[in-house]
Amino acid sequence: MESNGQLRTYVYVDGFNLYYGCLKDSPYKWLDLKQLFTHLLKPNHQILRIKYFTAMVSSLPNDPQKAARQEVYLRALRTYIPEIEVYLGHFLSNPVLAPLTNPRGRERYAKVVRTVEKGSDVNLAVHLLNDAWLDEYDCAVVVSNDSDLAESMRLVKSRSKMLGLITPGKRRTSRQLRSYAMFIKSIRSGRVLGASQLPDLIPGTRLHKPAVW
Repeated sequence: MESNGQLRTYVYVDGFNLYYGCLKDSPYKWLDLKQLFTHLLKPNHQILRIKYFTAMVSSLPNDPQKAARQEVYLRALRTYIPEIEVYLGHFLSNPVLAPLTNPRGRERYAKVVRTVEKGSDVNLAVHLLNDAWLDEYDCAVVVSNDSDLAESMRLVKSRSKMLGLITPGKRRTSRQLRSYAMFIKSIRSGRVLGASQLPDLIPGTRLHKPAVW
């Protein structure tokens, strides 16, 4: 229960939505999630838990250190921020026929391998609901712009829990998510990201920000 004006707050982060929404082409990937949400939320939010949902990436021929960078970042988060819990989904690759942008002759389609991240949105929705039913928080903050999360937000709101929404990047906020949020914030400026970076060297460890990222 809320006491002394403080809100027990859990934050649920859709890692890939956050990354592709505002981090991918930025210099702010070494992100301190707790510091970010401390900047964005009001002082009466007592952040008890940050649940971060992602999947392990694979390295590419043109980027052989991609997986190593992600592993170091996740280890840094777990070490430096005790409120962090990381939950992993997985990638699924399937061959599909895709239409050509500029077809030539009779060729209209090409077979390509489409890789999609699976599990994170479902995991996030399940944790959001389960923690509400266990009365773990007064306020849940969802960090995503994925409309697939709308139903879980609706159910949480029906239990008289406060719901906040933080959307990454400059895209218009999902109408479905907006309808269930009591407050909405966006991560649109590099200023707040720049002010929310982990130490280059994580204290007491050998974990450090990758030289090239």
